[in-house]
Amino acid sequence: MSSAPCHTTVLREPAVDALLARAGPAPAGTWVDATFGRGGHTRLILCRLGPQGRLVAFDKDPEAIAEAMRITDARFSIRHQGFGQLGQLPAGSLAGVLMDLGVSSPQIDSPERGFSFRFDGPLDMRMDTTRGLSAADWLATADAGQIAQVLRDYGEERFAGLIAKAIVVRRQARGPLARTAELADLVAGAVKTREPGQNPATRTFQALRIFINAELEELQQALAASLLVLQPGGRLVVLSFHSLEDRIVKQFIARHSRQPFDRRVPFAAPQAMQLLALARVRPDAAEVAANPRARSAIMRVAERTQAHGAERSDMRRAERPDARRAEHGEVLPP
Repeated sequence: MSSAPCHTTVLREPAVDALLARAGPAPAGTWVDATFGRGGHTRLILCRLGPQGRLVAFDKDPEAIAEAMRITDARFSIRHQGFGQLGQLPAGSLAGVLMDLGVSSPQIDSPERGFSFRFDGPLDMRMDTTRGLSAADWLATADAGQIAQVLRDYGEERFAGLIAKAIVVRRQARGPLARTAELADLVAGAVKTREPGQNPATRTFQALRIFINAELEELQQALAASLLVLQPGGRLVVLSFHSLEDRIVKQFIARHSRQPFDRRVPFAAPQAMQLLALARVRPDAAEVAANPRARSAIMRVAERTQAHGAERSDMRRAERPDARRAEHGEVLPP
């Protein structure tokens, strides 16, 4: 086991500032860090909360849970769950929710986790190593069409078909892929051109990681749940690191920041909007220079309005099995 790599929390101060902006000098109430990671946001929130404040964190990575257990503050609790389970908290109970999406530096930089093509390690990619199929397990049985669709849908990979066929041919000739270096070399051989400065395997690794961990489906479920659990005036702060995540967050906030009309009932009053979009923030030049991984980050901030009602239908919609995912085969248990 390698030593734990250092993790620099992106937009740490701006995110916590946005979360607690309306909470006063000694915030009370219950707050959520939906993705504990290595606790950068959590520790700062605890520093800012008053004695009556409470902070609940979620994470499905056992290593993150172990790190969270080192925090002895009585105001803090950690749940070994994905943040898609946010809706288990009582309705209207939260003063704010912070979601820092994606994979953390320790996960990327630990060869044994299998997230990166920069190191040779087991082709795992699970955020929760206690359950579900690894990337190697899934690639050992998926057909070329399933693999190609995952690479297109979650990695926006132009050469998805070529890579998928190469994986299946390799599996038939020499057995399933088991190591990250094997997959990276195979992709490099199948992809003849690539954007300058980008490793040919970048999009393949991203796509498999997102799929194996059901990241986009979980994000949609958590966003829908936020409408149910946030109090009026509660803040929603979401940090995303690639276009697929940010598109979901942007569209969610935009959809619930409108007052939709029912065209079937032209004289009816419009439905009340449920969110107020407040800000879109990018890291400044100094942060990007100090931490290059911050360069793709986008933070979006919204506030829960007084309206309630349609969020329950959103929850039901978010919990429906995704048709495409069903075609690929279920990876994580329900």
